[in-house]
Amino acid sequence: MKILRAKDYADMSRKAANIISAQIILRPDCVLGLATGSTPVGTYQQLIEWYQKGDLDFAQVSTYNLDEYRGLSHDDSQSYHHFMRENLFDHVNIDAAHTHVPDGSNPDADAACSAYDQAVAAVGYPDLQLLGIGNNGHIGFNEPDDHFSKGTHCVDLTESTIQANSRLFAHADDVPRQAYTMGTQTIMAARQILVIASGKKKAQAVYDMCYGPVTPACPASILQLHTNCVVVADEAALTMCPAE
Repeated sequence: MKILRAKDYADMSRKAANIISAQIILRPDCVLGLATGSTPVGTYQQLIEWYQKGDLDFAQVSTYNLDEYRGLSHDDSQSYHHFMRENLFDHVNIDAAHTHVPDGSNPDADAACSAYDQAVAAVGYPDLQLLGIGNNGHIGFNEPDDHFSKGTHCVDLTESTIQANSRLFAHADDVPRQAYTMGTQTIMAARQILVIASGKKKAQAVYDMCYGPVTPACPASILQLHTNCVVVADEAALTMCPAE
């Protein structure tokens, strides 16, 4: 696991975008695993800026998102389908048919998750998987548990995750209580993993991910076992980590 220190959120976003853009340039038809939430927004904005300058071409890129709320339609303003269109897809020349997000509108969890697993496996898993990290150490929506998850599955969101995401909804009661998410085994199948973290609230989770024991109590800790994992975090998120 390699840790890159960033000065602040903007610097973290640029450094992360550099790594993603390098992947696109080196392999124009690459498969990207993408994340949602507030942390990657700056990274996506930087990628859009470079696309608009003519430095990046998304025409052959395929994407597979980590997760989606269960029960939300693709057009729901709170869905991750909508988030990705608003924050990246509608601003670059990516083929909409090459973008994929779990189908949260399908009430049949087993069918929705199985179909997504098959789709991700069919393309050989992401060349690069972008991840954020939750305050409780979750990656995707893989919450702390007594075991590491495998494939895409339906998860009950913890109260801390619901509260963290409530800022994006009119009321906390509006936050869905379940989501479909790639499992940790699926995430670990990516050839490169890029984790981004910003802010002091993430400091404990980042420390546990990088230096704590590998345990499903902190799902992100399994990334210590990946052969090509890069963590880009700002100074606030690294306050508990030793200087290197």
